[in-house]
Amino acid sequence: MPWREAIRELVDEYRGRCLWFLADDYYPESPEEAERVLRYVEQYGDLDGFKRAARIRPWLSLHSSEASVVS
Repeated sequence: MPWREAIRELVDEYRGRCLWFLADDYYPESPEEAERVLRYVEQYGDLDGFKRAARIRPWLSLHSSEASVVS
């Protein structure tokens, strides 16, 4: 599952619980924005959210590394 799809699902599931302060139509577009959302879920969500954020994070690292190699 690409990181964008995984983070969208996470945002949808946790928007009401711990991401209520984000705009209703907000989804992270960059790895940096996604990292910020993962930290919010880890800090304010539940154990399942914490674990899901940990599974998504390596995908962000891979994507960030690819971008830096290309530039």
